[in-house]
Amino acid sequence: MDAEREPIDVPREIVTELDHVDRLVYAAVAGSKTPTIDDGLRRLSNAANNSRLWMGVAAGLALFGPRGRRAAASGLIAIAATSALTNLLLKTTVVRSRPDRASAAVARSRHVRMPESTSFPSGHSASAFAFATAAGDALPIATVPLHAVAGAVAYSRVHTGVHYPGDVVVGSFVGFIVGTAVNAAFKIVPRRR
Repeated sequence: MDAEREPIDVPREIVTELDHVDRLVYAAVAGSKTPTIDDGLRRLSNAANNSRLWMGVAAGLALFGPRGRRAAASGLIAIAATSALTNLLLKTTVVRSRPDRASAAVARSRHVRMPESTSFPSGHSASAFAFATAAGDALPIATVPLHAVAGAVAYSRVHTGVHYPGDVVVGSFVGFIVGTAVNAAFKIVPRRR
C-alpha cells in the first residue's frame, strides 16, 4: 500500500508553476541583446504613460468624420473604465511586486521610470487593448493597426523591465473585455440622427 501523501493544493501549485514560467520568460527577454529596438520600445512605453498615446490617436481618429469621432469616444471611454477597474480594484486586490530589473540585468538603454504601483495587471496593456478593441470595433478599418500598436505597447512593458509577461497578458485581456463591453453599450444607445 502506498504511503499516505499530503494532499496537493492544485490551484496553489498552478499559480506557483505559472509564476515560475513567467519569471523565466521575463529573464529571457531581459537577457536578449536587442540594441536596434531598445530605444523605440522605450519611447513607445513612455508615450503610453497616462494614455497620452491613445489620446493622440483618438484626436487623429476624430478627423475621420462621425465614425472616427465615435471610435475616438468609445476608445477613450474604454480607457477610463479600464483604468478604474485596473487601478482601483485589481492592483489593490492582487498585490504583486515589480520585477527586479537590476538582478535580471535589463539593459539601461531600455529603462523607463519604474512605476510605484503594484505590477499585476499591467495598466498600460489594459488601456492599450481597451482602446484598440473599442475604437477598432467602431472603425473596423483601424482594427489591425490599433491592435498592432496595442500589442507593441504591451510587449514594451516587459522589454523595459517594468512588468512580467503574465502582467501584460492579463492586462491585455482585461482591456479587451472592457473594450468589448463598451462596444456593446454603444450599440444599445441609439445614435442621434
